[in-house]
Amino acid sequence: MEEIIFPNQIRMYRRLRGRSMQELADHLGVSLSAVSKIEKGYRRVDQEQLVRVAEFLDCPLQDLFVNEQNSQQEVVVAWRREQERRNKINEKSGLKTLGAGLRQIRGEKGLTLIEVAEGADMTLSVYHRIEMGQREVSDKEMKNIAKALKMTVDEMKNHINDLNNNGLLDEIILRNDSKYKLFSTARSAISSYEVMPDNAQISVYGVAGRDGNVMIDMEEETKRTACPQQLQGKRDAYAINLCSRRLGNVLPPRSVLFVDPQEPVGAGDIAVYYISESEVKIVAVRENENGQLYGLRWNPDEKIIFRNEDLTKLQRVVFISL
Repeated sequence: MEEIIFPNQIRMYRRLRGRSMQELADHLGVSLSAVSKIEKGYRRVDQEQLVRVAEFLDCPLQDLFVNEQNSQQEVVVAWRREQERRNKINEKSGLKTLGAGLRQIRGEKGLTLIEVAEGADMTLSVYHRIEMGQREVSDKEMKNIAKALKMTVDEMKNHINDLNNNGLLDEIILRNDSKYKLFSTARSAISSYEVMPDNAQISVYGVAGRDGNVMIDMEEETKRTACPQQLQGKRDAYAINLCSRRLGNVLPPRSVLFVDPQEPVGAGDIAVYYISESEVKIVAVRENENGQLYGLRWNPDEKIIFRNEDLTKLQRVVFISL
């Protein structure tokens, strides 16, 4: 079974709109089976896909998520039970220890998520879930990961075992658990986030510019807001007001996008694209058949092809507060 990310009300809205599963599959460019898993909460959905689903179903993004206020109690209870069951499976199978060990080794070798994912012939999303301890790993995948880390499988396993015995993985596992809870809460998979102790704040920038761009002056914040736990200690993290309709009409104008410049940007992400030091475009990132990343905006439609030098101008949106 694929990783369960969130319970949703996609099927309910699809039926209310009189749309078929095949129509939704065609809109997303995925198989009918994939849509079935998405509607059941068994398949991961990235930020861009969520936006496209909400646009297709003509409903606010936040309405797609099961929550205490508008969802049947048995749905919420079933979700909680499934999360507990999968967490126990992960603990028993040692997936959390493996994921934390891989993250530690990657850091020791100075490698990025993208470098290891590519070296292991995996998508960034799949490898990231492995490091988060939320996905099983086959023998073939284990060999590929070891090769990407320039180790043998035995060397990698022994090193992870030593790290674990010395207590060096405990903090990483706790941090991964905290991150995973951000996406597994039944209240909201995007807008709910844990606040740092002592109610720490993060700076928010951005005013509306021309053509749906956003103007940013790092010396003039528009406000401060509670900081998500994942950004704790990251001094270069910041937030942007969504004062643009170029991502469509799904996200409300009051939304705040939290940006982590150190996180790699991949297909499926929402990203900030700097066209100058003070002007950015908010884009949905996709990948073509040649593996080249490009950005999309709407109203009007715009496709931005990223050259290699442009990739350094992209910064990943890691949270969206609605």
